[in-house]
Amino acid sequence: MKNHVVLAFSGGLDTSYCVVYLTRVKKIPVHTVTVNTGGFSPDELKDLENRAMELGAEKHVNIDAVAEYYDNCLKYLVYGNVLRNNVYPLSVSAERVFQAQIVASYAIDSQAGYLAHGSTGAGNDQVRFDLMFMIMAPDIPILTPVREQNLSRQEEISFLREYNINFDWQQAKYSINRGLWGTSVGGAETLTSDGELAEEAYPTPITQTEPRKISLEFKTGEICGIDNNPVSKPVEVIGLLSEIASPYGIGRNLYTGDTIIGIKGRVGFEAAAPIIILKAHEALEKHVLTRWQIYWKEQLANWYGQLLHEGNFMDPVMRNIECFLEDSQKTVTGKVHVKLMRQHFDICGIESPHDLMNQGTSAYGETSGDWSGEDVRGFARISANQNKIYYKVNPKK
Repeated sequence: MKNHVVLAFSGGLDTSYCVVYLTRVKKIPVHTVTVNTGGFSPDELKDLENRAMELGAEKHVNIDAVAEYYDNCLKYLVYGNVLRNNVYPLSVSAERVFQAQIVASYAIDSQAGYLAHGSTGAGNDQVRFDLMFMIMAPDIPILTPVREQNLSRQEEISFLREYNINFDWQQAKYSINRGLWGTSVGGAETLTSDGELAEEAYPTPITQTEPRKISLEFKTGEICGIDNNPVSKPVEVIGLLSEIASPYGIGRNLYTGDTIIGIKGRVGFEAAAPIIILKAHEALEKHVLTRWQIYWKEQLANWYGQLLHEGNFMDPVMRNIECFLEDSQKTVTGKVHVKLMRQHFDICGIESPHDLMNQGTSAYGETSGDWSGEDVRGFARISANQNKIYYKVNPKK
């Protein structure tokens, strides 16, 4: 093993502090690794490389993992319609686990002496990074300068200024994590139960107010087109939909939930494309899957989201659930019509060759071509039997 440390690098305040502290105080060579899961443009990645080198990194590597991230993680969140507590699309949860995997692989390949991340001691990311690093690279020690020193953001900024590195406080006011599956926003307002994020905290300003109708196309569960324009890669549809819907302010919300470390946590997010895709996919499934397919998908998808959120992506049960979710998508093909409006959207309807409403002989509340009223009377009589017996044996007072 060599003596360098491989640091998961986002370019934000915490990881910038880590580079300076590890190189200038601990005198350890630092290799920074940025895993792009859809949150960076080519220019931003170049800026990240320059920033890492200016801070003192010995080497910087950008790893493009967008397609791999979708194939191995995001598509299963779509298959399962996964929204944590029916609100949050696991934007950061999924990203961090996947990024940690790739950083650990790089550390193994480069024979690193240490692994590092910039997580604080008060959030979920520390557990996600630690778990993945410990499972994949159990012999490589983990360094966490911000967590170990229990630093505030202001203390990190003051430290950087001592080395003539001026970190813009206004930029550091909000912790913003962008990715293919949404952007999370943390700040002073999310530390209380009643705070509301300011308009400027959200990355995309609201510029669209005129309603617009779009259609999303799915093939065996995967998003594959928009407005009758087929797109070969689902990640491209996600990006295009984000460009269309984010200016409406769709997908903004504040999520409150239970953290891995046992306390309640609150975070803002902007995730127009994920929210619309998940709800459109769910609407299509309601038409093409049976009652019990939908029921069991909900149970397993909830577990999948919970385990992923808590960093347990490597547990073999995740592969088992993925097999079930993928098998359930055989008939999830069709179009979903969506109306976009300022800060909300409506699912208007679907078209699918597998639509179970198109069975042709009966219509709910209107006609019953496959059975008679007497058939239903007998069905209800048998269905009532057990409860009738129960209340006969146990008469109500």
